[in-house]
Amino acid sequence: MTEAEMFRIRVPASTANLGPGFDSIGLALGLYLELEAAPSDTWEVVPLTKELEIFPKNETHFICRIALETAAQFGAGLKPCRLQISSGIPLTRGLGSSASAIVAGIELADALGGLGLSREDKVRLSSKYEGHPDNAGASVCGGLVVGRHTDLGTDLLSFKLDDLSIIAVIPEYELPTEDSRKVLPSSLAFSEAVQASAVSNTFLAAMLSKDYKLAGKMMGADLFHQPYRRELVPHLERVEAAAKKAGAFGTALSGAGPTVLCFVDESCCTEAEERLKEEFPSFSVMRIAIDNIGSTVEKLNSASLKL
Repeated sequence: MTEAEMFRIRVPASTANLGPGFDSIGLALGLYLELEAAPSDTWEVVPLTKELEIFPKNETHFICRIALETAAQFGAGLKPCRLQISSGIPLTRGLGSSASAIVAGIELADALGGLGLSREDKVRLSSKYEGHPDNAGASVCGGLVVGRHTDLGTDLLSFKLDDLSIIAVIPEYELPTEDSRKVLPSSLAFSEAVQASAVSNTFLAAMLSKDYKLAGKMMGADLFHQPYRRELVPHLERVEAAAKKAGAFGTALSGAGPTVLCFVDESCCTEAEERLKEEFPSFSVMRIAIDNIGSTVEKLNSASLKL
């Protein structure tokens, strides 16, 4: 890799489900995983964020493995590089940290290996790792994404959202996705599945038509996953009540949890954030922007390295 082949990759966080859109609806968030790749004789990973220090420092690092596996699928090899990685995405909190790492690995393979991948390719590849397109698709495309993933293909649409604010209520404890999935039922009765799908469809229509009051109502009417996960997220009910009093039009468990997202009109966001901080002093409460761009790759020279 020459100096002209140095890259900076930026991948947004994501939230999945938004209540009733289980494994099919996601939203890109303005927290980022960033990495810079520079030529090296061996694979080396330099964590710039304390949370990332627990991961391997060589080619066994998850992002490196994804990059090497992706390149191999296209018959390409990657020359070793030195990766400096930072992240503002909390780990195992339901904010798509694993999906962002997968997308970063695919972007790295594309940039270093000259694979020429389209956005559709990146969505397909990352969804194959994740098993669903909501988190990964949002990290690739930005905005509100709606999609379906099967063994035969991945279909995804992305829509910009620019008039909403999100307040995240993030507890200190972690909730691994596999633990959160264990409490879900293996099947639903046909009548319940029909009702759950109706809620999801109405939610999506409400979001796209900007009927946010109805969208919030549908968030709370989810039948796919939130009723079963409440036992693992004891603060969910408290956040729902506090957010409503603070002016939020809807709340949703972020992915598998334990983060809870509160959706607020921009006009009352500051006041709502302050009220939630007062209500949950031991939690991290933060306003998060929606990312409508998705993952980006920038070519660098030595003078432009920042990390």
